[in-house]
Amino acid sequence: MTTPEAPSTAPATPTTTATPADPTGPALSRRAALGPVGLVLAGGVSVQFGGALAVKLMSRAGALGVVSLRLLVAAVILLLVCRPRLRGHSRTDWGTVVVFGIAMAAMNGLFYQSVDRIPLGPAVTLEVLGPLALSVLASRRAINLVWAGLALAGVFLLGGGGFSGLDPLGVAFALGAGAMWAAYIIFSARTGRRFPQADGLALAMAVGAVLFLPLGIAESGTKLLDPVTIGLGAAVAVLSSVLPYTLELLALRRLPASTFAIMMSLEPALAATAGFLILHQSLAATEAIAIALVIAASMGAVRTQVGRRRRVAPEA
Repeated sequence: MTTPEAPSTAPATPTTTATPADPTGPALSRRAALGPVGLVLAGGVSVQFGGALAVKLMSRAGALGVVSLRLLVAAVILLLVCRPRLRGHSRTDWGTVVVFGIAMAAMNGLFYQSVDRIPLGPAVTLEVLGPLALSVLASRRAINLVWAGLALAGVFLLGGGGFSGLDPLGVAFALGAGAMWAAYIIFSARTGRRFPQADGLALAMAVGAVLFLPLGIAESGTKLLDPVTIGLGAAVAVLSSVLPYTLELLALRRLPASTFAIMMSLEPALAATAGFLILHQSLAATEAIAIALVIAASMGAVRTQVGRRRRVAPEA
């Protein structure tokens, strides 16, 4: 919780010269920045492999059924683990967590409707435009526009340079999921500041599950009670919701929303990898170049954030 403020305690000994203090300061600054970066990357890997598993599950339970299982199982797990307090929260706190739950449910529902109509790689490629747009709007430094532009070039290259051959409704669903993803980033950060640990995430997941369950029942009915379907749905919930959302919520407490959004450009690359390993989708040369572009953009964003902390820390 206090990690972001840790560098400000370094100048507490004014008699120490700047020269011997410098090696320690940058090292601590890098750890402070790379810690949440590692959480985001781990969450991205988990959610994309969970998404690939969900694509296989859709033939058994349908898109809305998979989303319902994912949200319901994730909500039950998080509520049991976190046991969040229901008292002592303001009306603003509850409003924030409800909007967070709505954004989460909408993001998942729209995305699975998309991958039910278009391939996983292009769907994630289109969806990531939401966080990229957020990074441009939220950024106050010109260099972040460069990283966002580089990532955007990789995103479109990964999509084959155009999306004219895709189902228009699937494209619309993916773009809608991207807009909800941007809202998720904003309200995940706000929820993390208002609720301890992952309590807010557990409550928001419960809100999303309650809202989406009627849709899943209407589409899939008794298919949701099949033991195999429940087991696969639980695996999707852990990989795509419980693990990544918890890691991202913790990361957003120490990572600016603009940097986090640029790092989300890695998602198409992770989706392509998951598609190759689980769905047996091969990678073309242009896709490999696109992966290199988005990785370069994310590395640039991280280096910019580390450099910023190194400059700010001595002034604290």
